Amino acid sequence: MLNDEICRLREKLNDSILNQNDYKITYQISVELDELIAQYYSTQVKVVTKCEQGKETKKIIKQTTTNKKRLKQEAVMK
Repeated sequence: MLNDEICRLREKLNDSILNQNDYKITYQISVELDELIAQYYSTQVKVVTKCEQGKETKKIIKQTTTNKKRLKQEAVMK
């Protein structure tokens, strides 16, 4: 959805430049496009952060499980 809007505005900006529209119009389209791109990257950073947190949680669970197994083996050996 955001990608579609970015593509639409990018095309509109290109047309504005090619048609040599008034600078103010071209500039306004450019500012709108920049804002959408910033939103897109902000969304992507949040997704990556959530993925990284998920990986970290899995890593902690795996370490805990491994530690429990090791402790059981040590208890049996005593």
